[in-house]
Order: sequence, then structure tokens, then C-alpha cells
Amino acid sequence: MKKVASSESLITINHYKNILESEDITCEIRNEHLGGIVGEMPFVEVWPELWVKHDLDADRAKQLIDEANSDESQEPSWKCRRCGEDNEGQFAACWNCGENL
Repeated sequence: MKKVASSESLITINHYKNILESEDITCEIRNEHLGGIVGEMPFVEVWPELWVKHDLDADRAKQLIDEANSDESQEPSWKCRRCGEDNEGQFAACWNCGENL
């Protein structure tokens, strides 16, 4: 087994797990329930981790995770017509006032 990701967010780790499983990469989450001991141990050591079962899948898993992270910013940012707020490209509506792109 090989660790391919760690994050302070269990939601992020579950998202990565779903991506890998959709590509038939067997994986598991570790440290899923250690959030309660933060402060007694260094916080980075209790973050949820994603591990792949087969070491040969690790490089492909890391590539898929990197692609998922880069997909978020593919669209150019835009300025809201109504309030003038700058919005990141992945948003279809202004985060500030709700105006549609």
C-alpha cells in the first residue's frame, strides 16, 4: 500500500477516493476518525490520508488527483455585471450577489 494524498479535509479525501474508484483504483482512507485528538498530536499527523492498495497504481492515482485539482481553474475569471465583484472561472453565478454569468 502507498499513500497518495493527505488533507485537512475529509471531504477532499473522499472526493479523491471517488475519483480513483471511478478509474478502478482500489484505495482506502486512513486517519478518518482521528480529528478528536488534534492538539494531543501534531495536526498534520492526524489528517485523513488516502492510500492505494497496489503500489503500481500510485503514480496514476497522483496524476488523477493533480488533474482534479487543476480542473477547478480552467475557466478564466470574470467580473460581475451587477456588483463588480471578481469571480473565479468555475463559478456560474457571482458569489457576492448571485447574478448569473
